[in-house]
Amino acid sequence: MRPTSRPTRLLALAVALATVPLATLATAGNAAAAAAAPAIVAAPEIPDSPAGRQLRWFLGAPDRAPLAESEVAEHFNAAYLKQMTVEGFNTFLSQVKGLKLEKLTKVGRTALTGTGTIGGQEFTIQIAVDGQGKINLLGVVPPEQPLPAAPRNWAELDARLRKVAPEVAFAAAEIDSRGRCEVVHGLSADKVMPLGSIFKVYVLGAVAEKIRDGKLSWDSELTIKPEWKSPSEGGLYERPDNSTVTVREAAKLMISISDNTATDILIHTVGRKAVETKVRQWSGHAERNIPFLTTREWALLKAKNYPEQAKKYLSLDVAGKRAYLKNTIAKQSFEGLQPWKEPREIHTIEWFGSPRDVCRAFAGILSLKSKPLHEAMSANDLNIGLDRKKWPLVWAKGGSELGVLDLAYLARSAKGRTYLVTSLTNDPKTPLDESKAAPELISLDRGAFALVAKK
Repeated sequence: MRPTSRPTRLLALAVALATVPLATLATAGNAAAAAAAPAIVAAPEIPDSPAGRQLRWFLGAPDRAPLAESEVAEHFNAAYLKQMTVEGFNTFLSQVKGLKLEKLTKVGRTALTGTGTIGGQEFTIQIAVDGQGKINLLGVVPPEQPLPAAPRNWAELDARLRKVAPEVAFAAAEIDSRGRCEVVHGLSADKVMPLGSIFKVYVLGAVAEKIRDGKLSWDSELTIKPEWKSPSEGGLYERPDNSTVTVREAAKLMISISDNTATDILIHTVGRKAVETKVRQWSGHAERNIPFLTTREWALLKAKNYPEQAKKYLSLDVAGKRAYLKNTIAKQSFEGLQPWKEPREIHTIEWFGSPRDVCRAFAGILSLKSKPLHEAMSANDLNIGLDRKKWPLVWAKGGSELGVLDLAYLARSAKGRTYLVTSLTNDPKTPLDESKAAPELISLDRGAFALVAKK
């Protein structure tokens, strides 16, 4: 989960520090596409393709800024532009003046990645377009840096994790053949923390159960209703209202790129109470997640008429909250919504669980032994970079919002032993410096797999 300002922050050099690691967490729908094509072009020759034509336009734009709204609208996907705003794009152009393309490193018809410089400083340029050739991903960010060294032992891991954020919790657990989680090493392994988008594993479980019971199929067509749309980068939010998507694709988008609209469509399809049933099965802290919020409700509660609306909601009992979501929140739109800039209600309006709960949820998905579930959970490994000869199966899900950064990985060794490693971190007062926090967490979690393998 990210606040609705994320596309603007993807653009802004001032916030580019957060962009590189977070591209692996709540990544834009075309970020994966931008990284997919293997071709390498030695010289900065821009191809005559949909993405190439937009890149050529973008590189010439800073010298002409500010651009008229009509020109910007001609080049951008409408949904992406609505979140970014013309003003935000023009501000971005002022920050990248002097940008020079040095080379293209990954080339595709609808996505390009390259290296550029501004005043001698190197940046990675990413651009991707939708089916109509309009920009739906644009980023100018510092190049990725190598991960910090892996921890040598559990004591070092604990000490480094405590420095990431004021509130942390961790577990490295083995999942046995009966789906039980045995914590090999934990740091506040039963502490309840905000989960960010890791909650989507519960939604996936509820979907899989409906399919198992014959009430749904992976190929069922779902309607993308406008009232179910929830802003996120790329994905179903940008597709036409009332178009359709299969359950299989929605599930994969929900996990791999943390697609909020896909998530809400699936919640509405299976029913809120079905997801709550799954939370009760897999979590020791289900009461913190009742009613189980959609991402749209989460955003509206935090950003619409804040803090009055949030206070009203939090003052109600469960029945009152359900009624408030149905009778008040459901009737609201994102029009005029102002994104927040500091951590907001991360301990009250979120999805919650402990590291042990996260292990139980991943173990629950694993127990269903479904190929589509595996495809969804393995589509994005969140840069964990485990040796696939030693760890042939790797699943991942991350979650973030301002003040929250969480990672969870499941991996099965070549010897057939399965482990779950999760690190949950938050700061209720100050946004985390994700340019440092994300690489550190990835390094610690990767190191944890090496440590459990020695067990």
